[in-house]
Amino acid sequence: MSCRQELISKLEGKTAVIGIVGLGYVGLPLMIRYNAIGYSVLGIDIDADKVSRLNRGQSYIEHISDESIAIARSKGFEATNEFSRAGECDALILCVPTPLNKYREPDISFVTKTTDALVPFLREGQVISLESTTYPGTTEEELLPRVEASGLTVGESLFLVYSPEREDPGNQNFATRNIPKIVGGHTQYCLEVGQTLYRQAIDTVVPVSTTKAAEMTKLLENIHRAVNIGLVNEMKIVADKMGIDIFEVVDAAATKPFGFTPYYPGPGLGGHCIPIDPFYLTWKAREYGLHTRFIELAGEVNTSMPHWIVTKLMDGLNDQCKALKGSRILVLGIAYKKNVDDVRESPSVDIMELLQGKGAIVEYSDPHVHSFPKMREHKFDLHSVRITKESLHGYDAVVLATDHDAFDYDLIAEQSVLLIDTRGKFRATQSNIIKA
Repeated sequence: MSCRQELISKLEGKTAVIGIVGLGYVGLPLMIRYNAIGYSVLGIDIDADKVSRLNRGQSYIEHISDESIAIARSKGFEATNEFSRAGECDALILCVPTPLNKYREPDISFVTKTTDALVPFLREGQVISLESTTYPGTTEEELLPRVEASGLTVGESLFLVYSPEREDPGNQNFATRNIPKIVGGHTQYCLEVGQTLYRQAIDTVVPVSTTKAAEMTKLLENIHRAVNIGLVNEMKIVADKMGIDIFEVVDAAATKPFGFTPYYPGPGLGGHCIPIDPFYLTWKAREYGLHTRFIELAGEVNTSMPHWIVTKLMDGLNDQCKALKGSRILVLGIAYKKNVDDVRESPSVDIMELLQGKGAIVEYSDPHVHSFPKMREHKFDLHSVRITKESLHGYDAVVLATDHDAFDYDLIAEQSVLLIDTRGKFRATQSNIIKA
Protein backbone atom coordinates (compact mmCIF):
# COMPACT_ATOMS: atom_id res chain seq x y z
CA MET A 1 0.00 0.00 0.00
CA SER A 2 1.40 3.42 -0.98
CA CYS A 3 1.74 6.17 1.63
CA ARG A 4 -1.08 8.03 -0.16
CA GLN A 5 -3.44 5.08 0.14
CA GLU A 6 -2.41 4.54 3.75
CA LEU A 7 -3.06 8.21 4.58
CA ILE A 8 -6.47 8.14 2.87
CA SER A 9 -7.32 5.00 4.81
CA LYS A 10 -6.38 6.71 8.09
CA LEU A 11 -8.43 9.80 7.25
CA GLU A 12 -11.48 7.77 6.26
CA GLY A 13 -11.15 5.52 9.30
CA LYS A 14 -10.65 8.50 11.64
CA THR A 15 -7.44 7.03 12.98
CA ALA A 16 -5.44 9.96 11.59
CA VAL A 17 -4.17 12.63 13.98
CA ILE A 18 -5.23 16.12 12.87
CA GLY A 19 -2.85 18.97 13.69
CA ILE A 20 -4.26 22.50 13.72
CA VAL A 21 -1.50 25.11 13.56
CA GLY A 22 -2.83 28.47 14.71
CA LEU A 23 -5.68 28.36 17.23
CA GLY A 24 -7.57 31.56 16.51
CA TYR A 25 -10.93 32.41 14.96
CA VAL A 26 -10.34 29.90 12.14
CA GLY A 27 -8.31 27.16 13.79
CA LEU A 28 -10.34 26.77 16.96
CA PRO A 29 -13.72 26.01 15.29
CA LEU A 30 -11.93 23.57 12.97
CA MET A 31 -10.37 21.82 15.96
CA ILE A 32 -13.76 21.50 17.64
CA ARG A 33 -15.32 20.03 14.49
CA TYR A 34 -12.66 17.36 13.93
CA ASN A 35 -12.60 16.51 17.63
CA ALA A 36 -16.39 16.20 17.75
CA ILE A 37 -16.50 13.61 14.94
CA GLY A 38 -13.93 11.34 16.54
CA TYR A 39 -10.46 12.44 15.42
CA SER A 40 -7.51 12.88 17.73
CA VAL A 41 -6.59 16.57 17.40
CA LEU A 42 -3.38 18.33 18.41
CA GLY A 43 -3.36 22.13 18.43
CA ILE A 44 -0.11 24.03 17.89
CA ASP A 45 0.23 27.74 18.64
CA ILE A 46 3.15 30.03 19.52
CA ASP A 47 1.04 31.90 22.11
CA ALA A 48 1.80 30.24 25.45
CA ASP A 49 -1.18 31.93 27.12
CA LYS A 50 -3.61 30.53 24.55
CA VAL A 51 -2.12 27.07 24.93
CA SER A 52 -2.39 27.23 28.72
CA ARG A 53 -5.99 28.42 28.66
CA LEU A 54 -7.07 25.76 26.18
CA ASN A 55 -5.46 23.02 28.22
CA ARG A 56 -7.43 24.30 31.22
CA GLY A 57 -10.63 24.00 29.17
CA GLN A 58 -11.04 27.76 28.67
CA SER A 59 -11.94 29.67 25.52
CA TYR A 60 -10.68 33.13 24.60
CA ILE A 61 -13.17 33.73 21.78
CA GLU A 62 -16.63 34.94 22.75
CA HIS A 63 -18.74 32.78 20.43
CA ILE A 64 -16.81 29.62 21.43
CA SER A 65 -17.83 28.51 24.91
CA ASP A 66 -15.63 27.19 27.69
CA GLU A 67 -17.87 24.13 27.65
CA SER A 68 -17.00 23.32 24.04
CA ILE A 69 -13.29 23.49 24.86
CA ALA A 70 -13.77 21.36 27.98
CA ILE A 71 -15.65 18.75 25.94
CA ALA A 72 -12.83 18.71 23.37
CA ARG A 73 -10.30 18.23 26.16
CA SER A 74 -12.33 15.31 27.53
CA LYS A 75 -12.12 13.74 24.07
CA GLY A 76 -8.35 14.00 23.91
CA PHE A 77 -7.67 17.43 22.45
CA GLU A 78 -4.38 18.92 23.55
CA ALA A 79 -2.70 22.24 22.78
CA THR A 80 1.05 22.79 22.63
CA ASN A 81 3.63 25.34 21.50
CA GLU A 82 6.15 22.62 20.64
CA PHE A 83 6.44 22.38 16.85
CA SER A 84 8.49 19.19 17.30
CA ARG A 85 5.21 17.39 17.91
CA ALA A 86 4.14 18.01 14.30
CA GLY A 87 5.57 14.60 13.48
CA GLU A 88 2.73 13.03 15.50
CA CYS A 89 0.19 14.44 13.04
CA ASP A 90 -1.00 12.89 9.81
CA ALA A 91 -2.58 16.17 8.68
CA LEU A 92 -1.28 19.67 9.40
CA ILE A 93 -3.77 22.48 8.76
CA LEU A 94 -2.20 25.95 8.86
CA CYS A 95 -4.52 28.72 10.09
CA VAL A 96 -2.14 31.62 10.73
CA PRO A 97 -2.57 35.38 10.13
CA THR A 98 -1.73 37.07 6.83
CA PRO A 99 -1.91 40.82 7.56
CA LEU A 100 -0.65 43.77 5.54
CA ASN A 101 2.51 45.65 6.44
CA LYS A 102 2.64 49.43 6.93
CA TYR A 103 2.99 49.87 3.16
CA ARG A 104 -0.24 47.85 2.62
CA GLU A 105 1.75 45.02 1.09
CA PRO A 106 1.21 41.32 1.93
CA ASP A 107 2.94 40.11 5.07
CA ILE A 108 3.13 36.32 4.80
CA SER A 109 5.86 36.00 7.40
CA PHE A 110 3.54 34.06 9.70
CA VAL A 111 3.03 31.50 6.93
CA THR A 112 6.71 31.18 6.03
CA LYS A 113 7.97 31.15 9.62
CA THR A 114 5.38 28.55 10.60
CA THR A 115 6.32 26.37 7.63
CA ASP A 116 10.03 26.72 8.44
CA ALA A 117 9.29 25.66 12.03
CA LEU A 118 7.41 22.57 10.83
CA VAL A 119 9.84 21.42 8.12
CA PRO A 120 12.38 19.68 10.42
CA PHE A 121 9.60 17.47 11.77
CA LEU A 122 7.79 16.55 8.56
CA ARG A 123 7.67 12.89 7.59
CA GLU A 124 6.39 10.66 4.84
CA GLY A 125 2.63 10.19 4.70
CA GLN A 126 1.46 13.63 5.83
CA VAL A 127 -0.82 16.19 4.21
CA ILE A 128 -0.28 19.92 4.71
CA SER A 129 -3.15 22.29 4.06
CA LEU A 130 -2.79 26.08 4.08
CA GLU A 131 -6.03 27.91 4.96
CA SER A 132 -4.68 31.44 5.43
CA THR A 133 -5.91 33.97 2.88
CA THR A 134 -3.10 34.93 0.54
CA TYR A 135 -2.18 35.85 -3.04
CA PRO A 136 -2.32 33.31 -5.89
CA GLY A 137 0.95 31.41 -6.04
CA THR A 138 1.81 31.39 -2.33
CA THR A 139 1.44 27.63 -1.92
CA GLU A 140 3.60 26.89 -4.96
CA GLU A 141 6.15 29.66 -4.47
CA GLU A 142 6.59 29.64 -0.68
CA LEU A 143 5.39 26.34 0.81
CA LEU A 144 6.39 23.90 -1.93
CA PRO A 145 10.15 24.64 -1.97
CA ARG A 146 10.32 24.71 1.82
CA VAL A 147 8.54 21.38 2.15
CA GLU A 148 10.58 19.66 -0.56
CA ALA A 149 13.80 20.94 1.03
CA SER A 150 13.12 18.32 3.70
CA GLY A 151 13.79 15.63 1.09
CA LEU A 152 10.15 14.64 0.70
CA THR A 153 8.49 14.67 -2.72
CA VAL A 154 5.16 16.50 -2.84
CA GLY A 155 2.54 14.35 -4.54
CA GLU A 156 4.32 11.10 -3.68
CA SER A 157 5.52 10.97 -0.07
CA LEU A 158 3.85 14.16 1.21
CA PHE A 159 0.75 16.03 0.01
CA LEU A 160 0.19 19.78 -0.27
CA VAL A 161 -3.15 21.54 -0.63
CA TYR A 162 -4.67 24.98 -0.30
CA SER A 163 -8.17 25.29 1.17
CA PRO A 164 -9.23 28.85 2.06
CA GLU A 165 -10.99 29.40 5.34
CA ARG A 166 -14.60 30.55 5.21
CA GLU A 167 -15.75 31.78 8.61
CA ASP A 168 -18.54 34.21 9.48
CA PRO A 169 -18.46 34.76 13.26
CA GLY A 170 -21.84 35.63 14.71
CA ASN A 171 -23.78 34.05 11.84
CA GLN A 172 -26.11 31.49 13.43
CA ASN A 173 -26.99 29.89 10.09
CA PHE A 174 -23.51 28.78 9.09
CA ALA A 175 -20.81 26.92 10.99
CA THR A 176 -17.74 24.93 9.99
CA ARG A 177 -19.74 21.88 8.94
CA ASN A 178 -22.18 23.46 6.47
CA ILE A 179 -19.95 26.05 4.77
CA PRO A 180 -18.78 24.50 1.47
CA LYS A 181 -15.00 23.95 1.36
CA ILE A 182 -12.85 24.85 -1.64
CA VAL A 183 -9.82 22.57 -2.10
CA GLY A 184 -6.96 22.80 -4.59
CA GLY A 185 -4.00 20.42 -4.68
CA HIS A 186 -0.46 20.79 -6.01
CA THR A 187 -0.95 17.49 -7.87
CA GLN A 188 -3.93 15.28 -8.57
CA TYR A 189 -2.88 12.96 -5.75
CA CYS A 190 -2.60 15.97 -3.43
CA LEU A 191 -6.14 16.99 -4.37
CA GLU A 192 -7.41 13.47 -3.71
CA VAL A 193 -5.89 13.46 -0.23
CA GLY A 194 -7.11 17.01 0.47
CA GLN A 195 -10.66 16.13 -0.48
CA THR A 196 -10.52 13.10 1.78
CA LEU A 197 -9.24 15.24 4.66
CA TYR A 198 -12.10 17.72 4.46
CA ARG A 199 -14.88 15.43 3.27
CA GLN A 200 -14.99 13.80 6.69
CA ALA A 201 -15.76 17.07 8.49
CA ILE A 202 -17.47 19.31 5.91
CA ASP A 203 -20.79 18.57 4.21
CA THR A 204 -19.74 19.89 0.79
CA VAL A 205 -16.21 19.87 -0.64
CA VAL A 206 -15.62 21.74 -3.90
CA PRO A 207 -12.44 20.74 -5.78
CA VAL A 208 -10.64 23.16 -8.11
CA SER A 209 -7.82 22.44 -10.54
CA THR A 210 -4.88 24.06 -8.74
CA THR A 211 -3.81 25.71 -5.51
CA LYS A 212 -3.65 29.01 -7.43
CA ALA A 213 -7.31 28.66 -8.44
CA ALA A 214 -8.25 28.03 -4.80
CA GLU A 215 -6.24 31.05 -3.66
CA MET A 216 -7.87 33.25 -6.31
CA THR A 217 -11.34 31.98 -5.36
CA LYS A 218 -10.93 33.27 -1.82
CA LEU A 219 -9.78 36.66 -3.05
CA LEU A 220 -12.67 36.96 -5.51
CA GLU A 221 -15.22 36.23 -2.79
CA ASN A 222 -13.98 39.04 -0.58
CA ILE A 223 -13.10 41.49 -3.35
CA HIS A 224 -16.67 41.12 -4.64
CA ARG A 225 -17.92 42.27 -1.25
CA ALA A 226 -15.32 45.01 -0.84
CA VAL A 227 -16.05 46.52 -4.26
CA ASN A 228 -19.81 46.54 -3.72
CA ILE A 229 -19.43 48.10 -0.27
CA GLY A 230 -17.10 50.69 -1.79
CA LEU A 231 -19.77 51.49 -4.38
CA VAL A 232 -22.52 51.97 -1.83
CA ASN A 233 -20.21 53.99 0.46
CA GLU A 234 -19.53 56.37 -2.42
CA MET A 235 -23.25 56.49 -3.17
CA LYS A 236 -23.80 57.38 0.50
CA ILE A 237 -21.64 60.50 0.15
CA VAL A 238 -23.44 61.58 -3.03
CA ALA A 239 -26.85 60.92 -1.47
CA ASP A 240 -25.88 62.87 1.66
CA LYS A 241 -24.99 65.94 -0.41
CA MET A 242 -28.37 65.66 -2.14
CA GLY A 243 -30.29 65.26 1.12
CA ILE A 244 -31.26 61.67 0.34
CA ASP A 245 -31.25 58.80 2.88
CA ILE A 246 -29.08 56.09 1.25
CA PHE A 247 -30.49 53.40 3.52
CA GLU A 248 -34.01 54.15 2.30
CA VAL A 249 -32.71 53.94 -1.26
CA VAL A 250 -31.00 50.57 -0.74
CA ASP A 251 -34.11 49.16 0.96
CA ALA A 252 -36.24 50.30 -1.96
CA ALA A 253 -33.83 48.93 -4.58
CA ALA A 254 -33.75 45.59 -2.74
CA THR A 255 -37.42 45.03 -3.56
CA LYS A 256 -36.37 44.29 -7.15
CA PRO A 257 -36.56 40.48 -7.36
CA PHE A 258 -33.70 40.12 -9.84
CA GLY A 259 -30.43 41.79 -10.81
CA PHE A 260 -29.79 43.57 -7.49
CA THR A 261 -28.08 42.45 -4.28
CA PRO A 262 -28.36 44.89 -1.36
CA TYR A 263 -25.14 46.11 0.25
CA TYR A 264 -25.32 48.68 3.01
CA PRO A 265 -22.84 51.48 3.73
CA GLY A 266 -20.96 51.83 6.97
CA PRO A 267 -17.89 53.34 8.65
CA GLY A 268 -15.47 51.31 6.54
CA LEU A 269 -14.39 47.69 6.27
CA GLY A 270 -13.24 45.47 9.10
CA GLY A 271 -12.32 41.91 9.92
CA HIS A 272 -9.40 39.73 8.93
CA CYS A 273 -10.33 39.34 5.25
CA ILE A 274 -12.32 42.00 3.42
CA PRO A 275 -10.13 45.06 4.19
CA ILE A 276 -6.96 43.07 3.39
CA ASP A 277 -7.63 40.62 0.56
CA PRO A 278 -8.02 43.15 -2.28
CA PHE A 279 -4.51 44.46 -1.59
CA TYR A 280 -3.10 40.94 -1.85
CA LEU A 281 -4.34 40.70 -5.42
CA THR A 282 -3.36 44.24 -6.43
CA TRP A 283 0.16 43.58 -5.12
CA LYS A 284 0.49 40.29 -7.01
CA ALA A 285 -1.02 41.76 -10.19
CA ARG A 286 1.83 44.27 -10.40
CA GLU A 287 4.19 41.32 -10.93
CA TYR A 288 2.36 40.77 -14.22
CA GLY A 289 2.43 44.43 -15.19
CA LEU A 290 -1.24 44.93 -14.34
CA HIS A 291 -2.89 47.77 -12.46
CA THR A 292 -6.15 46.72 -10.77
CA ARG A 293 -7.70 50.18 -10.86
CA PHE A 294 -11.26 49.14 -10.03
CA ILE A 295 -10.24 47.18 -6.93
CA GLU A 296 -7.88 49.88 -5.70
CA LEU A 297 -10.51 52.60 -6.14
CA ALA A 298 -12.95 50.64 -3.97
CA GLY A 299 -10.20 50.25 -1.38
CA GLU A 300 -9.58 54.00 -1.38
CA VAL A 301 -13.28 54.74 -0.87
CA ASN A 302 -13.63 52.27 1.98
CA THR A 303 -10.47 53.36 3.81
CA SER A 304 -11.61 57.01 3.57
CA MET A 305 -14.88 56.37 5.42
CA PRO A 306 -13.54 56.98 8.96
CA HIS A 307 -12.26 60.40 7.82
CA TRP A 308 -15.66 61.23 6.32
CA ILE A 309 -17.42 60.25 9.55
CA VAL A 310 -15.09 62.40 11.66
CA THR A 311 -15.83 65.32 9.32
CA LYS A 312 -19.59 64.79 9.82
CA LEU A 313 -19.00 64.74 13.58
CA MET A 314 -17.01 67.99 13.43
CA ASP A 315 -19.80 69.63 11.42
CA GLY A 316 -22.32 68.56 14.05
CA LEU A 317 -20.21 69.95 16.87
CA ASN A 318 -19.67 73.19 14.95
CA ASP A 319 -23.43 73.63 14.69
CA GLN A 320 -23.48 73.54 18.49
CA CYS A 321 -20.57 76.02 18.69
CA LYS A 322 -18.21 73.34 19.98
CA ALA A 323 -14.74 72.33 18.84
CA LEU A 324 -13.73 68.71 18.48
CA LYS A 325 -10.59 69.38 20.50
CA GLY A 326 -11.45 68.84 24.15
CA SER A 327 -14.86 67.32 23.42
CA ARG A 328 -15.78 64.03 25.08
CA ILE A 329 -16.72 61.45 22.42
CA LEU A 330 -18.19 58.00 23.06
CA VAL A 331 -17.74 55.40 20.31
CA LEU A 332 -20.41 52.69 20.39
CA GLY A 333 -19.01 49.34 19.25
CA ILE A 334 -15.35 48.68 18.45
CA ALA A 335 -15.78 45.15 17.02
CA TYR A 336 -15.64 45.10 13.22
CA LYS A 337 -19.20 43.72 12.94
CA LYS A 338 -22.25 43.36 15.13
CA ASN A 339 -22.52 40.76 17.90
CA VAL A 340 -18.88 39.57 17.82
CA ASP A 341 -15.77 40.36 19.86
CA ASP A 342 -13.33 40.57 16.94
CA VAL A 343 -11.61 43.96 16.66
CA ARG A 344 -9.21 43.12 13.81
CA GLU A 345 -9.05 45.90 11.19
CA SER A 346 -12.12 47.53 12.76
CA PRO A 347 -12.92 50.98 11.31
CA SER A 348 -14.12 51.94 14.80
CA VAL A 349 -10.51 51.89 15.98
CA ASP A 350 -9.46 54.12 13.06
CA ILE A 351 -12.21 56.55 14.05
CA MET A 352 -10.98 56.55 17.65
CA GLU A 353 -7.42 57.28 16.56
CA LEU A 354 -8.51 60.11 14.27
CA LEU A 355 -10.56 61.65 17.07
CA GLN A 356 -7.76 61.34 19.59
CA GLY A 357 -5.30 62.79 17.08
CA LYS A 358 -7.50 65.89 16.80
CA GLY A 359 -7.57 66.39 20.56
CA ALA A 360 -10.86 64.73 21.49
CA ILE A 361 -11.28 62.74 24.70
CA VAL A 362 -12.31 59.30 23.44
CA GLU A 363 -14.04 56.46 25.26
CA TYR A 364 -15.94 53.44 24.01
CA SER A 365 -18.75 51.09 24.92
CA ASP A 366 -18.93 47.55 23.56
CA PRO A 367 -20.79 44.71 25.32
CA HIS A 368 -18.57 42.17 23.54
CA VAL A 369 -15.16 43.80 24.14
CA HIS A 370 -14.79 44.66 27.82
CA SER A 371 -11.19 45.88 27.59
CA PHE A 372 -9.38 47.27 24.58
CA PRO A 373 -7.30 44.34 23.32
CA LYS A 374 -3.59 44.24 22.63
CA MET A 375 -3.08 45.10 18.97
CA ARG A 376 0.05 45.45 16.85
CA GLU A 377 -0.78 48.91 15.52
CA HIS A 378 -3.29 50.42 17.93
CA LYS A 379 -2.88 51.19 21.64
CA PHE A 380 -5.68 52.39 23.89
CA ASP A 381 -5.70 51.86 27.65
CA LEU A 382 -9.48 51.80 27.86
CA HIS A 383 -12.33 49.70 29.20
CA SER A 384 -15.88 49.57 27.95
CA VAL A 385 -18.12 52.06 29.73
CA ARG A 386 -21.66 51.34 30.79
CA ILE A 387 -24.40 53.16 28.92
CA THR A 388 -26.90 54.94 31.15
CA LYS A 389 -28.99 58.09 30.90
CA GLU A 390 -26.47 59.90 33.09
CA SER A 391 -23.38 58.66 31.27
CA LEU A 392 -24.75 59.63 27.85
CA HIS A 393 -25.36 63.18 29.09
CA GLY A 394 -21.66 63.40 29.89
CA TYR A 395 -20.56 63.17 26.24
CA ASP A 396 -20.56 65.96 23.69
CA ALA A 397 -21.22 63.37 20.98
CA VAL A 398 -21.84 59.66 20.52
CA VAL A 399 -20.71 57.78 17.41
CA LEU A 400 -22.59 54.57 16.58
CA ALA A 401 -19.88 52.60 14.79
CA THR A 402 -20.99 48.98 15.31
CA ASP A 403 -24.69 48.21 15.72
CA HIS A 404 -24.67 45.44 18.35
CA ASP A 405 -28.09 44.06 19.20
CA ALA A 406 -27.37 44.50 22.92
CA PHE A 407 -27.43 48.32 22.75
CA ASP A 408 -30.53 50.12 24.03
CA TYR A 409 -31.16 52.22 20.95
CA ASP A 410 -34.19 54.04 22.35
CA LEU A 411 -32.12 55.20 25.32
CA ILE A 412 -29.20 56.19 23.06
CA ALA A 413 -31.41 58.22 20.71
CA GLU A 414 -33.27 59.97 23.53
CA GLN A 415 -30.31 60.84 25.76
CA SER A 416 -27.43 61.57 23.38
CA VAL A 417 -26.72 65.28 22.95
CA LEU A 418 -25.40 64.55 19.45
CA LEU A 419 -25.52 61.14 17.78
CA ILE A 420 -23.59 60.20 14.64
CA ASP A 421 -25.27 57.16 13.07
CA THR A 422 -22.91 55.33 10.69
CA ARG A 423 -25.07 52.20 10.38
CA GLY A 424 -28.50 53.52 9.43
CA LYS A 425 -29.96 52.30 12.69
CA PHE A 426 -32.13 55.37 13.20
CA ARG A 427 -34.38 55.91 10.20
CA ALA A 428 -36.63 58.64 11.63
CA THR A 429 -35.42 62.25 11.42
CA GLN A 430 -34.35 63.66 14.78
CA SER A 431 -32.61 66.96 15.45
CA ASN A 432 -29.83 65.36 17.54
CA ILE A 433 -29.03 62.58 15.01
CA ILE A 434 -26.69 62.99 12.06
CA LYS A 435 -26.67 60.16 9.53
CA ALA A 436 -23.15 59.37 8.38
